[in-house]
Amino acid sequence: MSAAGQGSSGNVIAAVCSFFIPGLGQLVQGRVFKALIMFVLAAVLWIIWLGWLIHLWSIVDAAMYRPNN
Repeated sequence: MSAAGQGSSGNVIAAVCSFFIPGLGQLVQGRVFKALIMFVLAAVLWIIWLGWLIHLWSIVDAAMYRPNN
C-alpha cells in the first residue's frame, strides 16, 4: 500500500547517503548516470570551494526523487 516517493524511507536513506558522499544516494536509488554527475561535479567544484553547492543539491535531489510508475 505504501508508494515509494518523496518522504519514503528509501529517499531518507538515499539523502543520508548523499550527505556523506555526493551522488551515493542517487546510486542507491539506481540512478547511476546522475550519481556520476553529482560525484564528479562535487569533486571538481570542491577544488574552488563551491562543491558544497553540488553536495546540497545531491542531498535534496535524493530526498525528493519520485520514480516514474
